[in-house]
Amino acid sequence: MGDAYTSCHIHYVFSTKERRPLILPAYRERLWAYMGGIAREHRMCAVQIGGTVDHVHLLVRLPATLAIAKGVQLLKAGSSKWVHDTFPDLPHFAWQAGYGAFSLSPSSVPSAVEYIVRQDEHHRRHTFQEEFLAFLTRYDVAYDARYIWQ
Repeated sequence: MGDAYTSCHIHYVFSTKERRPLILPAYRERLWAYMGGIAREHRMCAVQIGGTVDHVHLLVRLPATLAIAKGVQLLKAGSSKWVHDTFPDLPHFAWQAGYGAFSLSPSSVPSAVEYIVRQDEHHRRHTFQEEFLAFLTRYDVAYDARYIWQ
């Protein structure tokens, strides 16, 4: 076999620093598009990107050559720089240090896309903290509640 053949769908979830409501509707779609460009530049395929004022969901297909941690680092660093360069009136914009990354089977991709598209609707009923804890539980991720929101 002369190449690597992989199917690695990752659902990244991360928040703005201190969950500040800084992802404003005025530039939200531009931010999502820019993040999609970062993904493309690094051979990721951005299947769906969305979120609300204080967090983002990215469903990406990672290439075999890119680690999960490197993918999110590229997305966060590049998008943060873009926000600072493009919107100087947002000097406090930053992403939180941590993130969630959850692997999906190809059969789960359509429902994950729908979930990401419906973020505004979802967050009329659930906070980001409730949502993130539900992800950790659903994917059986161990965590220490004393440190999760730092």
